[in-house]
Amino acid sequence: LVTQKVIEKKAWKDIDWKRNAVFCIFGFAYLGGFQYWYQVNVFKRLFPGIEKFTSQPWAAKLTDVQGLLALGAQTVLDVGVLSMVYLPTFYVFKAGVFSGTMDPMQWVASGLSSWKTNIASDAYDVVRVWGPADLVCFSVPLWLRLPVRHIVSFVWTSYLSFIRGSK
Repeated sequence: LVTQKVIEKKAWKDIDWKRNAVFCIFGFAYLGGFQYWYQVNVFKRLFPGIEKFTSQPWAAKLTDVQGLLALGAQTVLDVGVLSMVYLPTFYVFKAGVFSGTMDPMQWVASGLSSWKTNIASDAYDVVRVWGPADLVCFSVPLWLRLPVRHIVSFVWTSYLSFIRGSK
């Protein structure tokens, strides 16, 4: 809605409510559910030293080799998940809203086709936005990780809506 009103300067009568529904439903399911589980629970298991690393002052972080390696690994893993899980899921959700069919197999086929068509440019955007953002996100104290992520996600989602949100 913000993208359509602020960036695209659409009148209320011209708002694409289906497009808005894609981002609301997807945001609730992926960002609200999966992302919390993955970013907090899974990462704590895969990278057991992250709480120690994230609670250190910045100067100490820069000399913590193990912490920096874990930071790099978290960033690589997240960029991979964004490219190979998040984006296809987004396109399947979008297909479900715009396809006009109630057949989930059609949503998956259409969504994965869109993902394959756009993967090169989308993955490039993921790396250039989320690579640096993840370095910050995975460096801040754990209690601040998701708020920082949500701010970047808001900007990212607005961008994604602008370039991929309409039919």
